[in-house]
Amino acid sequence: MSLDRLPSNQLTMTQELIANMLGVRREGVTKATGKLQKLGVIEYSRGHITVLNRPKLEELCCECYAVVKKESDRLLPSVTSLS
Repeated sequence: MSLDRLPSNQLTMTQELIANMLGVRREGVTKATGKLQKLGVIEYSRGHITVLNRPKLEELCCECYAVVKKESDRLLPSVTSLS
């Protein structure tokens, strides 16, 4: 969801920050980022995440992402759609 609000495919977030945002242990984030890298979905290095395959990333997410995104888009329309 953070990526949805950015103009690029890059995020600057440490694994510790992601763990705190999600309320999980950092080790779980380390394991998940490792799996996503092996699948070629992301590239992660020292707090810098580059999403290489956004469609695949969305496919791997739970169905709740699409529901939350749809509602966020409804409640927080982009600046371009307000013009």
